[in-house]
Amino acid sequence: MIFLELFWSFFQIGLFSIGGGYAALPLIREQIVEKHGWLTMTAFTDVVTIAEMTPGPIAINAATFVGTQVAGLPGSLVATFGCVFPSCVIVILLAWLYRKYRSLALMQGILSGLRPGVVGLIGAAGASILALALWNGALLAFSFSALSPISVGVFAVALFVLRKWDVNPTFIIFGAGAIGAVLFGLL
Repeated sequence: MIFLELFWSFFQIGLFSIGGGYAALPLIREQIVEKHGWLTMTAFTDVVTIAEMTPGPIAINAATFVGTQVAGLPGSLVATFGCVFPSCVIVILLAWLYRKYRSLALMQGILSGLRPGVVGLIGAAGASILALALWNGALLAFSFSALSPISVGVFAVALFVLRKWDVNPTFIIFGAGAIGAVLFGLL
């Protein structure tokens, strides 16, 4: 039964992940944290962090990690296959449709309409993760007194370095992890 639930959950994630992994984060969170309770929000954020650090699409990496957490190696295989399968079918179908109808104004209108929705999904996922990192998840009911000064500092430095010098995000992740280990370990 757990394998069917893993497959179906990640099949839905793969099926409705329009716009890529970051746009799918709210759907992944809903399935993993809210609907099935396989992970806590903190554990989910850790999975997203690890999935971001490892090569490959974030949704597939998350499927692999969650599947392993829930049902071991067979669970990771089932969850990953569930996530990949609809994408393969959809990409083949869309490639055929796009090749056949790419010059139609309707096709261009559909693509133009999807862009703002995808940006909104990415923004919602980013706001949720930012709230968890800086306010322990209180996205709408936060106060400045609840801010973690260390988290805000690490965030600000990481953002500044990334935007100013266009450093590889991998170095930012490892650097932020090292700084967090030192600062949170000392305090």
